[in-house]
Amino acid sequence: MITFTNEFYAGLLPDFFDENDPRPAQDQLHENYAHGGGVHPFKGFTLHDWQTPDGARLTYPEDHPMIEVSRAKMRDETLILFDGQWLAIVQPDGSHLITRVD
Repeated sequence: MITFTNEFYAGLLPDFFDENDPRPAQDQLHENYAHGGGVHPFKGFTLHDWQTPDGARLTYPEDHPMIEVSRAKMRDETLILFDGQWLAIVQPDGSHLITRVD
């Protein structure tokens, strides 16, 4: 299990990850969140300011920006949870995938 900065918003999400499991976060989430549909990346989002201490924002064309509500690190990956139950799994180089975890 990993620790998110705001456990209230993270709910059961930390239980889907194990730092002792060598697989990437995406693979762990896909298997452990199978009852919720697994990981299905959504295209079209833009991730902003994910490295800043003020919090990241997630935008999608014609939608209001979503704000970061919680964050965790798993080895070299950053997991950012946004309002609306969107999760960004961010690699050290900034590449990322966005998936829904509701």
